[in-house]
Amino acid sequence: MSDSLVIIPTYNEIENIEAIIDAVQLLKKNFHVLIVDDNSPDGTAQKVSEKMGDTPDTLFLEVRKEKAGLGTAYIHGFKWAIARKYEYIFEMDADFSHDPRDLPRLYRACLNGADVSVGSRYKKGVNVVDWPLYRVLLSYGASFYVKMITGMRVHDPTAGFVCYKREVLENIDLNSIRFIGYAFQIEMKFRAYLKNYKIEEVSIIFRDRVKGKSKMSSSIISEAIWGVFMMKMRSMFQKSRF
Repeated sequence: MSDSLVIIPTYNEIENIEAIIDAVQLLKKNFHVLIVDDNSPDGTAQKVSEKMGDTPDTLFLEVRKEKAGLGTAYIHGFKWAIARKYEYIFEMDADFSHDPRDLPRLYRACLNGADVSVGSRYKKGVNVVDWPLYRVLLSYGASFYVKMITGMRVHDPTAGFVCYKREVLENIDLNSIRFIGYAFQIEMKFRAYLKNYKIEEVSIIFRDRVKGKSKMSSSIISEAIWGVFMMKMRSMFQKSRF
């Protein structure tokens, strides 16, 4: 039994899914993997099911009825992990933009005292590879905006490569999380920040996906811009719910 679970949400990731599972499971540290698939029409879930025959005790699959957003996929995984008493619960993309070899570094940060460790693109400058300039500016600008609005001193609040101690997730009301897109990442960190959990950033190099299509959209960006401001307002006037 491992103390660590890596949650990977998927939708149409058949080009990446086998390789990302193998990359995690070849690490010296034993990480279990949970794939939360939103009924991908390309057969991602079927491919995971086939691999589970080789590693039935370390690879798990949850298939949801339809595409319902990144945030709800992670919350589904969080609840699954909490019920099974994993101590360290990770978020990671399926497309290799997050290097699985950095998982042990996030793990060690939590072992050494962090409650939340964040794989950060911006802790030491801008460590992003193969993104067009406009996207770098959008992401970096969003991070500055979030810090200004929320007061969090997290350089990369939109990061999706994260390790949570189970206690943190148990003490956040997961049913009240509002965001379902990339702003979900901001809200989770903000909730941990308001509860005075220690958030530590671990510098990583982020690479754009090589295979498959990005899930970024204008609605996701809009949610992040307007939603963060409203989230801050709610936290000020509805403290008991945060």
